[in-house]
Amino acid sequence: MATILLIEDEARIAELIKRGLEEQGFSVTLAFDGLLGKKLATSNHYDIVITDIILPNLNGIDLCKEIRNVKPDIPIIMLTALGTTDDKVEGFDAGADDYLVKPFELRELHVRIRALLKRNISKTSAQGFLLKYGDIEFNLHTKIVKRNNKEIELTPKELKLLEYMMQNPERVLSRSEIAEKVWETTFDTGTNFIDVYINYLRKKIDKDFPVKLIHTKPGLGFIFKQD
Repeated sequence: MATILLIEDEARIAELIKRGLEEQGFSVTLAFDGLLGKKLATSNHYDIVITDIILPNLNGIDLCKEIRNVKPDIPIIMLTALGTTDDKVEGFDAGADDYLVKPFELRELHVRIRALLKRNISKTSAQGFLLKYGDIEFNLHTKIVKRNNKEIELTPKELKLLEYMMQNPERVLSRSEIAEKVWETTFDTGTNFIDVYINYLRKKIDKDFPVKLIHTKPGLGFIFKQD
């Protein structure tokens, strides 16, 4: 089941689209403003993002740019009442993959979604499942990590830890969550093995670079972000 993040501030339209897509077998999460949409899109995994352009707090154009900075390969469809060529160009320049002008038929949206999902699967396969964030990239097939085009040697456990952090950027990860998701165990507060591995990873991917990616949040855990 493909997962979709729908960002639309008009509740009636959002519910109609959500219901229509769910009838087609998609799992849909709703956000009613741009800032919540950004938080959800950058903190969770979705197969596709559908967003209106005119949104409260953060408009769809800027939202698209923000998402692209963190997840450059996720398909994005823009929905809008603005249908001029200049509007479409602005949307595509911001990083949108497709553009639908309101009103539209749900059947047309469904066709666009299927086409983008199919294209993205082919693209991902060709890239070898490549994770990217800022100047660091992680090929999940070859297990090669590069930062600023410099290859970095990591142990299997360091690779797994980095993979989880890169899949959850800009979100605080508690020690309990890391223990469960990376080590598949319950975190023992009497040990510091997670902190030890975080330090190992820091020395390899942050030490020789001016922009640090792994940050400690005292009392909370760790966060993977550009600072």
